[in-house]
Amino acid sequence: MKLSEIKNILTHLQELHFVLENGEQVPDHFHVTEIGQINKRFIDCGGVTRDEIAINFQLWFSTDNDHRLEVDKLRKIIALSEEKLGLEDAEIEVEYQQSTIGKFGLDFNGKELVLTTKTTTCLAQDACVIPQEKPKVKLSELKASSCAPGSGCC
Repeated sequence: MKLSEIKNILTHLQELHFVLENGEQVPDHFHVTEIGQINKRFIDCGGVTRDEIAINFQLWFSTDNDHRLEVDKLRKIIALSEEKLGLEDAEIEVEYQQSTIGKFGLDFNGKELVLTTKTTTCLAQDACVIPQEKPKVKLSELKASSCAPGSGCC
């Protein structure tokens, strides 16, 4: 989800709720402790230089159960971040503390903001020549006659 998309969603929400893809709720007394823009310049394993931009939201909660972040307050934090930092309309990445700080994408299911799973991949698969995974066959399912000399099974 891009920054412009969450701004649009926030104009229609009454309350903020974040949830993980597995249904686990982020406690309602969470805070957005920072919003920033991450500019990442790197080189992949194939030697290609790359640039990525993401808008970072950091979610945090403590033992302070009496306060919750209201929709209007988050809109104001986003507006101030845009004004002070000149944020681009980039994809949002959410940091959320579990056993370690996790990075999540962001989606909306019609009523809650959903922290989505992010994965890694090789960006230079053509340069790395990653072999295609071979289909797995159970030996018990092979017919004895299919491994006769000249059958091509070996």
